[in-house]
Parts: sequence; C-alpha cells; structure tokens
Amino acid sequence: MHPTLTIAVKAARRAGTTINRAASDIDRIRIETKAANDFVTEVDRAAEAAIIEVLLDAYPGHGILAEESGQTAGNPDSEYQWIIDPLDGTTNFIHGFPQYAISIALAREGVVEQGVIYDPVRNELFTASKGRGAYLNERRIRVSRRTKLADSLIATGFPFRQFDNVDAYLAMFRELCQKTAGIRRPGAASLDLAYVAAGRADGFWEMGLSIWDIAAGALMVQEAGGLISDLSGESDYLSTGNVVAATPKVFVQLLPIIQAHRPAGMPA
Repeated sequence: MHPTLTIAVKAARRAGTTINRAASDIDRIRIETKAANDFVTEVDRAAEAAIIEVLLDAYPGHGILAEESGQTAGNPDSEYQWIIDPLDGTTNFIHGFPQYAISIALAREGVVEQGVIYDPVRNELFTASKGRGAYLNERRIRVSRRTKLADSLIATGFPFRQFDNVDAYLAMFRELCQKTAGIRRPGAASLDLAYVAAGRADGFWEMGLSIWDIAAGALMVQEAGGLISDLSGESDYLSTGNVVAATPKVFVQLLPIIQAHRPAGMPA
C-alpha cells in the first residue's frame, strides 16, 4: 500500500470511530441546517477535524479541501491536495439509516492518485491507487461482468437541495425503470461509486454533486475496470459534479439515455 494511502486509511478509521461512537446515541447530536435539506452535525465537524489532524501530522505541507472547512487548513499552494468528505450521507446518519461513509482522496496537480472510502457501519474499507487497482478490505475488486443494461442494477441520487432539474431526473428514472433490472437510491454517492467498483451495482448516475462526493469513488471505478464521465462523455465530472459510471458495456447503453433527458443549459 502506498504510504499516502496508508495515512488516508488511518485518518478514515479514526473518523469512523468518532462516527460510530455518536451513532449509538443519535438523539443527543446537535444538527444544523446549511440549506434546505442540507444538514451538518457536530459529528461531521469532529470527524473532519480528526481526518485533517492525521493528514497534516504526516504531511504538513499538503493542501486540504474539506466539505465543512473548505481550504482553511493546510497549504493552499501545495501540488498535493487532500479532498475530504467526513460524512457522506449525513441525512441518512441523523435518521439512523445505515448507509453513509467517509471519503478521502489525494490529488497531485489536480489528478486524483489515491482514494479511500470507509463504511464504518459494515467496517468495509474501499481503497484505490492510480495504476495499482482497487480493493475492498485488501481484496482486489472489479466491476461486474454484466454487459446488458436490461440485466443491470443502477444506482442514482435524486435532487434534494435544488429542484430545478427534478423533471429531467424523473424522465431518466422513468425510462431506466423500464430498461434495467432495477434502480436504487441509497443516499451516499461515494458508496454508490464504490459499489460500482465492487460489482454490487452495474452503473450509477447523478447530477449536482461536489468534488468530495466524487473524487475517491471515481478513481475506484477506473481502477476496477469501469468507465466514468460527465454528461458529455468527457472527464470534467470533478468540475461539473455530473457523473455517469458503469461497466464498460453498460456505460455505452446508459450514457445516451441520461444525455437524452439532460436539462437544456445544464453544464456537462
């Protein structure tokens, strides 16, 4: 395991301990609303602080981009930047719905080289290093072998903050319900991408995500043999927040359906 990945794993597990401890008494957790249906808890902040402490203790010259604290920690001019979501699936967490994760990625000059997604509920650790494959609890993983969209299980996430594009989502959902084996909306994009990498889902699409939702999971999909793109089929998904990912043969069937219902004027 690459040294930076080892540190990321240490940081993710420390945050997981914080989250699991809080999950045993959810009713005592203080919850704030950042925007409509967009929540943050003291657990998000504590987990993020734990991650940043571990990362900067090992690499004090690196930059940090974190969901709750932005770029206030670390060196913003570094060629290395850690991209952190301390609790992806906060809404699930505060309802006791056990589908949430910690996502940590390391980019060098804008290229993601390391990724960790840790599910503290199931103690499942997904890792990936650029050019070295993707793993689940140290076992090599690959995307599924499914080749037909009709046989595929597809994950997604629906709008929950802004609803300008809800009609487009419903159109995508309506068509894919009829052309797949099923649609799932678990509520944590990082885990959805990890599940594509592990072959548990055959594809995934969502629009309007943030870079910390995508960075680690995108690397895992690629290292597990899958394809991932923005809505135009290009590689700007970290910038646009619009993602389509799948096994190679399912990808070429899924992407045109998403493109056909893409809202006018929406960035790719």
